[in-house]
Amino acid sequence: MRITYACPACHATASLDRVEERTALDCPACGAGLAVQPGLLEWRTEGGGRRARLQRCLVCPSGELFARKDFPQRLGVGIVVVGFAASCVTWGMRLLVPTFAILFATALVDVVLYLFMPECLVCYRCGARYRGDGVCDDAGGFDLETHERHRQAAARMRGLASGGVAGAPSESRP
Repeated sequence: MRITYACPACHATASLDRVEERTALDCPACGAGLAVQPGLLEWRTEGGGRRARLQRCLVCPSGELFARKDFPQRLGVGIVVVGFAASCVTWGMRLLVPTFAILFATALVDVVLYLFMPECLVCYRCGARYRGDGVCDDAGGFDLETHERHRQAAARMRGLASGGVAGAPSESRP
């Protein structure tokens, strides 16, 4: 299993392999270590081998995780923008068939990428991503309510850390 997470100490992005064999997650940038609590990985025997199943996030340790496609969103948006721009050019030249051919080809590329991309497991609270065989077997999909709850909690914590009251309007006096 592979993990990609933001180090709580230095906020650098860290990627580590073979997480199931580690007792601590050591940041390659600053050397800070996060102890992996025992019991967060459940071992299952399947198909003649042992596989680790994640119970909770190893970084924060939140139990709220969701499965998503492991695909760079910027690349997906780039494909759509290029397809849209190319179809606008052909539409401007009044070429109806090539316009729709470009739009359908863009959609086909998107569907093929969706079908062949692997899934990863993401923590709602800290955003850590887990990749590997069997990581997403039992995980559910994205839930907007859970995401929004964690997003608002993080915003309140940032507001409290900056000395203000999160969510309260700022007052200005003349």
